[in-house]
Amino acid sequence: MTNGMKRVTEVVGRLARAVTKSRGKARETAIVPKDSIAGPALVSVIAILTFLASLTVGAVTMVVAAASQWQSDVTREVTIQVRLVAGRDVEANVQRAVEIARATPGVTAVRPFGKEESARLLEPWLGSGVSLDSLPVPRLIVVQVAPDQPPDFAALRDTLASEVAGASLDDHRSFAQRLRSMADVAILGGLAILALVLAATVLSVSFATRGAMASNRSTVEVLHLIGARDGYIAGEFQRHFLLLGLKGGTIGGGAALAVFALFGLLSGHLIGRSGGDDVTAMFGGLSLGVGGYLAVIFQVIVIAAVTALASRQVVQTTLRAVS
Repeated sequence: MTNGMKRVTEVVGRLARAVTKSRGKARETAIVPKDSIAGPALVSVIAILTFLASLTVGAVTMVVAAASQWQSDVTREVTIQVRLVAGRDVEANVQRAVEIARATPGVTAVRPFGKEESARLLEPWLGSGVSLDSLPVPRLIVVQVAPDQPPDFAALRDTLASEVAGASLDDHRSFAQRLRSMADVAILGGLAILALVLAATVLSVSFATRGAMASNRSTVEVLHLIGARDGYIAGEFQRHFLLLGLKGGTIGGGAALAVFALFGLLSGHLIGRSGGDDVTAMFGGLSLGVGGYLAVIFQVIVIAAVTALASRQVVQTTLRAVS
């Protein structure tokens, strides 16, 4: 018997023993051994990539949610500034501006700031105990508007300009536009990072699949020669790498979710402390939210699917080259 025939006989016998063994136990893949050294390495790589991608998705989700909340808060309020004008009573001007704002349809509440409140607003820049009598600090009036039926800002601005000396209206439109731009940049950056992660996953799976094909080349060739369909062989590789992708993605995604859960717990302890309220106001308590958790879980599924499809494509390309 030639060496080639011996090789074929050994491979066929190994496949027959695997099939016989699988009848009484869970089905095992004979083409791609589960205990190969490439399996744990690929799982580690996918876990790391998924962890980094999940952190990116979570961070983008929190930034977008915070920007949306800021934008909603900004659009519900406008500010009237009443500057000091020589020869005019600023208190009378403030009172007249308040009356005009309250009479405007779409305004829900009007609150003028006194001198003490204005001084507290300037404390981070001027320090405490500063007298504002010698400074031309404008008086502020906060106007809350109905978000579903906002007032006519142009008409309100014209009325204030014509009836109140030194009054101006700021609807924060430019600030809201900057918030939208920031959210868009965060989303684009997150998508770019996810694209890089998926590309790295495809490359890693491709190398791992080629290594598995090379180490089991004799088995694949014999199966191909005895009539096994390419779809069956590719399916075995796809199933094997799908499980590896799910395992690595679950580890990486679970670790990222644990990190966000830890941040959420820590942010609860920061409330009421120095700097804690600012962090909570900026990032919404570092809470990922239901949408963020679902996005991370969906990402794990996508990475596992990409892993399986990449391995199948490599196997099919290799089988076409063999045939």
